[in-house]
Amino acid sequence: MVHSKEIQAALNYIEMNLCEELSLDEIADAAGFSKFYFHRIFQSEVGISVYDYIRKRRLASAASLLLATDIPILDIALTFRFESQEAFTRAFKSVYQLPPGRYRMTVRNLIIGGNNMDNITIKDWIITGTAPEKYQVSIDNKIYNTGTRSASIRSVADEFEVNEFGTIMQQFSAKNFIGKRVRFSGFVKTLEVSGWCGLWMRIDNALGTVLKLDNMQGRPIVGTREWNHYSCVLDVPENGAIVNIGILLCGKGQAWLDNTSFQKVDYSIPTTDFTPSQVFPEYPENLSFEE
Repeated sequence: MVHSKEIQAALNYIEMNLCEELSLDEIADAAGFSKFYFHRIFQSEVGISVYDYIRKRRLASAASLLLATDIPILDIALTFRFESQEAFTRAFKSVYQLPPGRYRMTVRNLIIGGNNMDNITIKDWIITGTAPEKYQVSIDNKIYNTGTRSASIRSVADEFEVNEFGTIMQQFSAKNFIGKRVRFSGFVKTLEVSGWCGLWMRIDNALGTVLKLDNMQGRPIVGTREWNHYSCVLDVPENGAIVNIGILLCGKGQAWLDNTSFQKVDYSIPTTDFTPSQVFPEYPENLSFEE
């Protein structure tokens, strides 16, 4: 059983209250579950415990403030609910390998002309789409879910044709996943997406024919959204040869992708295959052209 909507509601609640005291009871209530059941399904779907996720998000937000502002370290520590500057320093150093003050000085001085590194390649990932020239892909050192960076795709054109998109993707052999159910998941944040955005996964045979597809077109990410967790789940057929995964942005806006994972999952988790009924109406419409 998958509870993606409930997990996303909980993640939204966490994001809106990172600087507040957060209890498992409150977060579970936002998802509509008991705290014991919620704790278990959160770990299963997101990959880490609720408390570890909150800690990582607070540290990532603190790291961003250290680079973008001159707010005193103690104030940042207290803002993100650390009991003291010493406790914050220990937690921060365990993730970023430097104490907050040295991190601020060292990393800020490494970034010249802003926090984005534009027009780059991303190791092991392909940058393509129907109109890749209309999108700019970068590694973003300022906005990220956890850690120190995320991948970003941003529209740079004024006009777009219908269904023009850019994507950050990669391909790998399906041989280790034949006959298995697999899940590609990750954290996505969006800004003013006027078309739509989504993770996607596709299984092709050796000739490049599409066997399975989910591109989230039936459950698109639109507008401005804070970090949330999304996933695509497919069964890999016996004749599957290539697995494709990525994020696509259709039309204007910007999207960030962080902390992706790819794993085999249990058959109790339903697939998210593209079905025409999610996108197309059940019957023809406006046949008289009067509407």
